Amino acid sequence: MDTRIRQLHRWLSVAFTVTVVITFVALAQKDPIAWVSYVPLLPLALLLISGLYLFALPYLRRRRAVARPR
Repeated sequence: MDTRIRQLHRWLSVAFTVTVVITFVALAQKDPIAWVSYVPLLPLALLLISGLYLFALPYLRRRRAVARPR
């Protein structure tokens, strides 16, 4: 499960980078479309969620290990 989330996080970072590049190109046009600047927000929000999970993962594992006596 954790490896899938790490892989998803990596691919989301690629998607975010691509959307940022596309946004820069679209906004550099003569008559830019304003809503294009909102395109990177979805991958960014998903990156935030997966990144926070990956950040909290070691703490959650430690808490589970302490709660479960061997």
